[in-house]
Order: sequence, then C-alpha cells, then structure tokens
Amino acid sequence: MTTPLVAEKTPLTQHEKRVKTKLPGPKAQALLDRDAQVLPASYARDYPFVMDYGRGAEVWDVDGNSFIDCVAGIAVAATGHSHPKVVQAIKDAADRFLHISSDYYHELQVQLAEKINAIAPMDEPVMTFFANSGTESVEGALKLARYVTGRQRFIGFLGGFHGRTMGSLAFTSSKVTQQSQFFPTMPGVTHVPYPNNYRPVLAGDDQGEAVLNYIEDVLFQSSVPANEVAGILVEPIQGEGGYIVPPDSFLPGLRQLCDRYGIMLIADEVQSGIGRTGKMFAVEHWGVQPDILTSAKGLASGMPIGLVVARKSLMEQWKPGAHGNTFGGNPLCCAAALATLELVENEYMANAVTMGNYLLERMEELATHYPVIGQVRGKGLMIGMEFVKDLVTKEPAKQFATDVIHQAFYNGLLLLPCGVSSTRLMPPLMLTRDLADEAMEILEKSIQIVSSRESA
Repeated sequence: MTTPLVAEKTPLTQHEKRVKTKLPGPKAQALLDRDAQVLPASYARDYPFVMDYGRGAEVWDVDGNSFIDCVAGIAVAATGHSHPKVVQAIKDAADRFLHISSDYYHELQVQLAEKINAIAPMDEPVMTFFANSGTESVEGALKLARYVTGRQRFIGFLGGFHGRTMGSLAFTSSKVTQQSQFFPTMPGVTHVPYPNNYRPVLAGDDQGEAVLNYIEDVLFQSSVPANEVAGILVEPIQGEGGYIVPPDSFLPGLRQLCDRYGIMLIADEVQSGIGRTGKMFAVEHWGVQPDILTSAKGLASGMPIGLVVARKSLMEQWKPGAHGNTFGGNPLCCAAALATLELVENEYMANAVTMGNYLLERMEELATHYPVIGQVRGKGLMIGMEFVKDLVTKEPAKQFATDVIHQAFYNGLLLLPCGVSSTRLMPPLMLTRDLADEAMEILEKSIQIVSSRESA
C-alpha cells in the first residue's frame, strides 16, 4: 500500500471537469505577462501552466483548474508533490541550520553517503561527491574519469541529454538548438548512434551489437585511439532522446568493451534512477555495474541535489582541492533525499512496477486502435509513446505529437515531449490506479480530438 496523500483543499468529485476556465485563466495570464518581462525565452515552456499547489500526482493552477501530473517536474517529484514525510524532514533540518559549506562536516550528509553506499549498483564500496544538479554531477564524473585515467577523450551517444553546462553540453545531442551558437564546448567528445531497433541507424538486426561493433571495429581503428578514451557516458534508458530502451545486448556489451580498453563506464542515471524504472537504478535491469554513476532529479523529491557516485578505489585518487562545491550536501536537500529514498525503497519502487506495467498495457491497447501510435516503450514509470504518420514508413508525426501534448493540457493532463515525435509519461512514483485510468482516458480523448481535427 502506498502512503495516502490528501489535498488540503476540497478535492474534485469524480464527475467534475478538471479544467473549468478557458486556459490560460485570468490569474494565469496576468502572471504570464509579468513573467515575459523578467524571465528569458530560453526556458521554452510547452504550454501555459501556472502552478498554485500540488498534492500527490495532482496539481492545481492559480485559477483553480486541476491536472493529473505525468511530468513530475521532469521526473523530479518522485514521491509526489509535497509528500508530508519529505516536507517534515525538510522542516526538521531547517530548524537546525540551513547551510554549511563542504569545508566542514554534518550528520545528514554522512548518512546520505552511507545510504548511497548501501544501494549503489557496484560490487565494491562507493564514495559520493555532492553537487546541486544533474549537469553538475555529470561535470564531476567527467573530471573524475580524466583524473584517474590520465586520458582526455570521451564517447557519447546521439540523442543523449546530459545537461547544459559546457562539459555536459559537449555530450548533449537531443536537439540541435541546445548546441546552436555555443561552440566550442569541451573538446574530445565523439558521438555514436544510440541503439534503437525501432529506428536503426547501422546495419544489423540487433542495434546493440551493431553500435558496439561500430565503436570497436570502426571508431577505434580509424579516428579515436582506444587508449586515449577516459570514459563512455551513457543513459541506460535514453530520456530527452525519446525514452529509448536499448536492446538487452547493449549495456552488458558496453561494460565488456570498457573493461577491454581500461575505459570508465559512466552511467547517467539523473532521469532513470531512484526507482523510476522499477529498480533503484536502471542499469540493474541488465546487471551492469558502472564505474561512475550520476544521480539527481528524483533523489530529493524536488530539492536541488546531485551526486557523483564512484567506486571507492577511483574516488580515493582525488586529492584535496581537486574538486569542490559550496552548496553540495545542503542539509535540507540531504534530509529530503533520505526521506525520499525510504519511501521509494519501501513503497513506491514496487508501485512503479505495478502502475508502469498497467500503463504500458493500456497504451499498447490504444496503439491497436490508433495507427498514429508507432511504438510504446519503457520500464516502470518511464514510458514513451511515439507518433508516426505511417506504421510502415515510420515517418515521425512531430506536429501530431505536439498537438496531443497541448490538447492533453487543455483536457487536464500534463505531458512533455521527447525525441522527434514522442510524448513521455513520468508521473510521481506514487501514482494510483484511479488517476492512471483517468490519465489514459484524457490521453485517448486528446488523440481523438487531434485526429478529428487533422481529418476535417
């Protein structure tokens, strides 16, 4: 059983419509007008949702409209919005002190590092470096890989997203707009295709094996000396790139390839970790042990935190001053993370499996009725639905996907895009069956409306 979360304000009855005003409502529009004067357009918001408050997997806007949240702050609100146990942990920590820099020590940081050591998917002890975000964690992982190997080059994957600071941006390749006008980023990164059997890039039925062969038999023989590669940075399940689940051959084969050439395998678990896929970390689905792992997003239910987790034998090589952080290990963030991990371990990771399987079944059933759905894929509550113009040619239906996401918002469901023509469902891990059913009803209704509009 999952911990019940009850809205503080009067909840909607089963028969009331979620959206009661024309969107955006007057209060929302007023804030949007103010926002446009003081915040940059680089945020690229998908639709005009102005949040007032949230409870569990539901959110309300400033005009009183309610929505089922299948975004969770981009897979951040793992335990739902304002889970009482997480909120209380933050309050308790705030009563003691708000900040102490990494020049000193405190109990909650040590507790969290001990907890990470207990759950990390490595067969030897790990040590943890504390940061504030996913991109900071990736930057730290890259610096560690260079430091311990003495090498400078890296391999990343097309479609990957690892952050927007200059080191992580060198790997990010899910949208060209993320790279435009920022060249040069960190040098030394070579991209290869991410294995996707639905949209193969290389020859071969198993794209996992094809990509591995390409790295070893082509790249290492032609342009990238293997003995100069410090690390291979990979998302176990690709996020922004389309919620792509790789073939089963890929990650184990990548681990073996790294072992052959003394390369650090770096698993970016910023989006896929902390129970999101039904395992604490996605690499566990394939029994793969990375050398370095990055974590953030769902780790503290919304508080800003990031971690570089690495084998102790590697992390001990860093000398004092080699890497540091002012706000990393903040006591409020550590308290939120400890409460989050307890809830995920004891309740919500199992719920992610149950509700994830249920949503996959419902979405696969939708695909049998709507040929615009080319593929449904995912693990746990990390699920993608790809829209195509034709099931045979698989031509991406980008505008259709965008229109469905927007229509779902106007019907009371929050979604986000990924890949070229996909939408992703990444609700809080405490999602209930009733809300899952309603979300599927709204999704189908939105597909129907957009389909009818296109055929009119």
